[in-house]
Amino acid sequence: MTFRPHLVALDVDGTLVDESNIVSRPVYDAVARVLDAGIPVILSTGRSWASALTVIEQLPPMAAEHVCSNGAVTVRFPPFEVVDLLTFDPRPVAELILAEVPGARLGVEIVGSGYQVTEPFPDGELHGDIEVVSLEEMISKDVTRIIVRDPNSSEAEFIDLAARLGLDGVSYSIGYTAWLDIAPHGVDKAHGLGRVTARAGIDARDVLALGDGRNDIEMLTWAGRGVAMGNAPAEVIAAADAATGSVAEGGLVAELNRWFA
Repeated sequence: MTFRPHLVALDVDGTLVDESNIVSRPVYDAVARVLDAGIPVILSTGRSWASALTVIEQLPPMAAEHVCSNGAVTVRFPPFEVVDLLTFDPRPVAELILAEVPGARLGVEIVGSGYQVTEPFPDGELHGDIEVVSLEEMISKDVTRIIVRDPNSSEAEFIDLAARLGLDGVSYSIGYTAWLDIAPHGVDKAHGLGRVTARAGIDARDVLALGDGRNDIEMLTWAGRGVAMGNAPAEVIAAADAATGSVAEGGLVAELNRWFA
């Protein structure tokens, strides 16, 4: 094996943590071994910065740039500094979606603090300060992303919805539930990581990336070694170079120990 990671990029939900949002001791120790070897570890997540921080605070101390909001936001921490902020006009997409799913709940990120939402989301799905606002207020300014959520719909229905709408001029990804994340055109985790590695002088071929969601596919194909977690959908596993165990099975630890025993 000639591959050797020069940087490790980790998805959060379903990769670093499960629904508990708690970093286990084996995961903490595995990340610490990577850092002790002098290799940077960064998060590459669909979460907002406010939500990603709840996990970063549980990991070993590391000064790094982290890719948030599916590539639309990059934050250097510590101390907190927004490095990249990519936005788009949410109005056309929001109006298109609400014409198709009038009962959908919409949210936009307020970088560094939380979200504005048209209605409360299910408990635990968003972190930070949550403010309920009118649709007009929400779509009156450029945003890093729109989150579409309908607790009464299914994942399959949202996959069909995205295909039906077309969503030209934006990037989008679908979560495990009826959750649609819409970002500026061409922006995804690979795009965000590309900006980070370019600043650091690291080639994509030397990046180890792990993830489990549909929003990880671009990242896994971009990285020199992209590894899908065992709990990932079939299309994510198919896009990866390799697969490891699920979060519950210690898949992240096993992959990191392969390179940093």
